Amino acid sequence: MKLDLKQIAREPGSVLPFSYDLDMTGLEVNGCRPVTKPVRVEGRVRNMAGAMLLNAVMGTTLSLNCDRCNKPFTREKTVEYETLLAAELEDEENDDIVLLDRDGQLDLDELLGDVFILELDTKNLCSEDCKGLCAGCGADLNEEPCRCKREVDPRLAKLAQLLERDH
Repeated sequence: MKLDLKQIAREPGSVLPFSYDLDMTGLEVNGCRPVTKPVRVEGRVRNMAGAMLLNAVMGTTLSLNCDRCNKPFTREKTVEYETLLAAELEDEENDDIVLLDRDGQLDLDELLGDVFILELDTKNLCSEDCKGLCAGCGADLNEEPCRCKREVDPRLAKLAQLLERDH
């Protein structure tokens, strides 16, 4: 979606609201497609005495696999974003300001899509106390105990044999 900001750029105090669905269902992260529903975007651009301020809130439900136990789960994801907009920059090193194109338009899909991607978590857990899978036997430690046999330190092997005889 492109926003035409020429009109509000000329009128201090004016506001341009926007609301739409951003399709990010094609996004692939680590071989999975976490965005199964469109991302709902709502926001506004406000001209504050010549400086334009963009506020946006994006939200959707993500379909993820737990990074510890690999079980599928869903999680609500909401991203809030705010930035200044400008038609041109006086200081080329200012990375905090987003530039409009030559026609005074802003491509919201590109800008907010990038912001949403950067806000995705690098680690996804079904719960904070997820125990994960045993590296040895593969048991889901949330549902069952580990099935691995304890390996005895070779230096203590003779002592382990003595303890086994006593039982």
